[in-house]
Amino acid sequence: MIVVDTNVIAYLYLPGDRTAAAEALCRKDSEWSAPLLWRSELRDVLTTQIRARRLDLESAQSIQSEAEQLLLGREFTVDSDEVLRLAADSGCSAYDCEFVTLADYLDVPLYSADRRLVERFPRRARLLEPVDHSDDNNP
Repeated sequence: MIVVDTNVIAYLYLPGDRTAAAEALCRKDSEWSAPLLWRSELRDVLTTQIRARRLDLESAQSIQSEAEQLLLGREFTVDSDEVLRLAADSGCSAYDCEFVTLADYLDVPLYSADRRLVERFPRRARLLEPVDHSDDNNP
């Protein structure tokens, strides 16, 4: 089991420079966990995609539903006092610290594409980096 933040979940379903990395991470460990906040954050990402005309409503609804199935049974509420303490100590947002708090509670790694979060919590957070495809066509 691992904790993933919303950007990792979004990369799994929305094409981007880290989509291949998110897919590889899911193959490696498909037991993804997140605080309940991830649902609202993903809905916001999907709404942004709809407004930019990169996604239609039906596709966004399908992505949200698939993501909810992926995390079914592994969504958690987190301790507010701990979230606030981590946010105050690190300078990271309370939103980001929800994911760190959960990873600490479960004693598992947190994957994120947020370099600042990984820098602030190096013992817990791991960076989801883009997959380098430069050697894909070289024999």
